[in-house]
Amino acid sequence: MNAPLDPLVLRDPQAMLAETRRGWNGTGDLWVFGYASLIWRPEFEFVERRMAVVHGFHRALEMRSRVNRGTPECPGLVFALVGGGSCRGVAFRIAREHAERELERLWLREMPTGVYDPRWLRCRSVVDGTPHDVNALAFTLDRRSPNYTGPIDDAQMLDILRLACGRYGSTLDYLIDTARSLRECCIRDREIERLVALAAAHTLR
Repeated sequence: MNAPLDPLVLRDPQAMLAETRRGWNGTGDLWVFGYASLIWRPEFEFVERRMAVVHGFHRALEMRSRVNRGTPECPGLVFALVGGGSCRGVAFRIAREHAERELERLWLREMPTGVYDPRWLRCRSVVDGTPHDVNALAFTLDRRSPNYTGPIDDAQMLDILRLACGRYGSTLDYLIDTARSLRECCIRDREIERLVALAAAHTLR
């Protein structure tokens, strides 16, 4: 059994960036896999986006947010890629000539505290009817992380959706925006649809 990650051990984002760079040869375009807010608010310059699937990880609203979508007193939630299953999302291609600059911008957004475990994941897409794989940078979450909540029951989820709000807005708005962007991409996520319906049934939206 894996030991819990010690929340008191600081993770160095710059050291993690250096390690991530070693997984990319730096001579070609850079691919990034988006599964939630990166789909509807990428904030980096890209030259191509395509629907893609990764295996071995799934999208889950199981990561605490004490700043962006909540506060320390009333934590919210954001999506993370958690081990197991598969996830449909969007693969973005960043041109080589801009890749270093855009990777730095992406790192400042996603990794200011080193909370995620960046990984290079094989993304499968279809181009002109032919399967096409690329290795894309994705931000995953270890279940040993102190920010991982595990499954949340509906009563607790409703409390969070009703109350949690942070620097970028509420957890509820984040859920709704993600659901909308997935629909626009023709991506079906039954759990997200269920949570949206749950919020609507309790007149939160």
